[in-house]
Amino acid sequence: MRQYDTQPAWLPPQRAFVIQLYAAVRLDASCIAGRIEHVVSGQVSHFDSLEALVAFIMCVLAEVETQD
Repeated sequence: MRQYDTQPAWLPPQRAFVIQLYAAVRLDASCIAGRIEHVVSGQVSHFDSLEALVAFIMCVLAEVETQD
């Protein structure tokens, strides 16, 4: 595994999320659903599409970056 000593906090905790996928959903390119939680802030959202999942991540990261 390659290490990146020149980059501080290569995997910063402010960018950590937990994603749970619903067991009843058959995963394929057209269907993804579950729950996402931002580890640091505890913000939670349920999603029923890849677009909703990405939108939540982008929104939370925008908030985190404005706080720094």
